[in-house]
Amino acid sequence: AIDEYKPLDATTNPSLILAAAQMPAYQELVDDAVAYGKKLGGSEEEQIKNACDKLFVLFGAEILKRIPGRVSTEVDARLSFDKEGMIQRARRLIDLYKEAGIGKDRILIKLSSTWEGIQAGKVLEAEYGIHCNMTLLFSFAQAVACAEAGVTLISPFVGRILDWYVANGDKKAYEPSEDPGVKSVTKIYNYYKKFGYKTIVMGASFRNTGEIKALTGCDYLTISPKLLAELSKEYVKLTPTLSIKEAQACQLEKIHLDEKAFRWLHNEDQMAVEKLSDGIRKFAADAIKLERMLKVDVIS
Repeated sequence: AIDEYKPLDATTNPSLILAAAQMPAYQELVDDAVAYGKKLGGSEEEQIKNACDKLFVLFGAEILKRIPGRVSTEVDARLSFDKEGMIQRARRLIDLYKEAGIGKDRILIKLSSTWEGIQAGKVLEAEYGIHCNMTLLFSFAQAVACAEAGVTLISPFVGRILDWYVANGDKKAYEPSEDPGVKSVTKIYNYYKKFGYKTIVMGASFRNTGEIKALTGCDYLTISPKLLAELSKEYVKLTPTLSIKEAQACQLEKIHLDEKAFRWLHNEDQMAVEKLSDGIRKFAADAIKLERMLKVDVIS
């Protein structure tokens, strides 16, 4: 898919890695990761953890052979409330990339957009020059805190927001401009551009091409191969719906969030609270499945 659509950047997460690791085509990468874990030794748990980190980096390195930009590699979701643990794991991943001859300028470390994750991102950016991609972002509070932390990029989710409203509300279909996920990213984009934040807004998790077209003009969009295929069949001229000029004229007011204010504002958004915790649980569950898969190889 990367060879076909030629994106600038690419992203991975535990669910995508788990799916790919079960494909025969990538068995060699799994074998290499397991061998690496065994070589470093230590307890069975340490070997599996090291094999997992190595596998993420091996997939990232393969992707980087095919794209000109950066690949995103995710820190274990089980560390989502452990600031120091996330910093340590992120630095470990960057070291593994360095061992593979890949500089940190080509890597985005993905962190959950919890308060702890955002603060880990702030430290990684300021003290270690490690670029961060804040994921599982659903609320305006998360976006504001990420901007104040000075992270490189955020991935506000569009489709998962829509999923929640469809599941929990009376309305089962939305026009793209009224899609709650589209409206969320539009507000975030406008806020960032109005107040001059450098953090890149990368809309993510799309359910249909209408959402993508409704966010034309956004800094970046991360789009699945399925939706890229649908878009490639369309021949229409798109007019940007988001622009810096319009953002600067919007009515949003600047706010500052310390930890207490962040937790309150985020907590006020029921959708965001539920989708963040659900996303962390699902990524953690897939990380555990991946470890179990590698455990069989480490023991054998």
